[in-house]
Amino acid sequence: MNSIQQLNEHIRQEATLVQALLKETSKVIVGQERLLNRIVIALLTNSHILIEGVPGLAKTLTVRTLATTIGARFQRIQFTPDLLPSDITGTQIYNPRTGEFTARLGPIFANIVLADEINRAPAKVQSALLEAMEERQVTLGDTTHQLDDPFVVLATQNPIEQEGTYALPEAQLDRFMLKVLVGYPTRAEERVIVERMAGDVSASASTIVDAEAIRRVRAVVQNIYVDDKIKDYVLNIVFATRDPMSNGVKDLAGMIDFGASPRGTVFLIKAAKAHAFLKGRGYVTPDDVKQCAPDVLRHRIILSFEAQADGVDAEQVIERVLNRVAVP
Repeated sequence: MNSIQQLNEHIRQEATLVQALLKETSKVIVGQERLLNRIVIALLTNSHILIEGVPGLAKTLTVRTLATTIGARFQRIQFTPDLLPSDITGTQIYNPRTGEFTARLGPIFANIVLADEINRAPAKVQSALLEAMEERQVTLGDTTHQLDDPFVVLATQNPIEQEGTYALPEAQLDRFMLKVLVGYPTRAEERVIVERMAGDVSASASTIVDAEAIRRVRAVVQNIYVDDKIKDYVLNIVFATRDPMSNGVKDLAGMIDFGASPRGTVFLIKAAKAHAFLKGRGYVTPDDVKQCAPDVLRHRIILSFEAQADGVDAEQVIERVLNRVAVP
């Protein structure tokens, strides 16, 4: 067996472990395959995810169940307008007996942090997450504390009610690898939900993997092969969002004020590698890029006033870009 075959066999074995994790999660969660898939992609790429959907779609239950299956420390932070930065990161407490300050670490010190309704807290609270999300550390006073590994922030927001909410700063939005839109379950799925809720015994998930296994699989994902043609394909997609006129999408000229950042380019390649891994492949295909592009780009494209007036949204822009950019 040559080295390529050995690599592919190793990838299939590790992917089987992740598939078992998803199967265990399905004992509690009905449907939501795309959401679970994207959460796993964020976990395997050491990244963060923003989840948007109306209340009652089991967003919190999904995150909590997945944390259980990987034996991870889970913390839920309910964002409210009166929340303070120290409520998230922690604070220093003065001890009058010793005359010294001691650190009391906040709930951000966990493997999986659910920032529930993140847009309900003011900007100063949201910005408290920036250092943690980007640097994997929190500074309290003159001391820097390293966060756990893995560390993933999963934030939710409600797209319906905007009263008393604060739009996330662009700098923070850009640090979320993915923005996933969660829709209603199908009729068949909701019937299963009703049947489960009517039962006497509630379903529960067991721990399938541990943090060490996640770190091991993450290293495998990093070694997924990306051909130069795929890299150019990703660059062509991103540059089409920045300068549609020069990149074959002339009908979008004037509709985009700002396109995706270089962080979006890097995240799109990382997400495509994780997507290929979940399919049991050791290489990225254009379809992997297409499948991940909407979730990576939708919160990185700022539309012009003209586009919004014409009813054009980010989903339509991304669809046009993917349809026009040549596939290698």
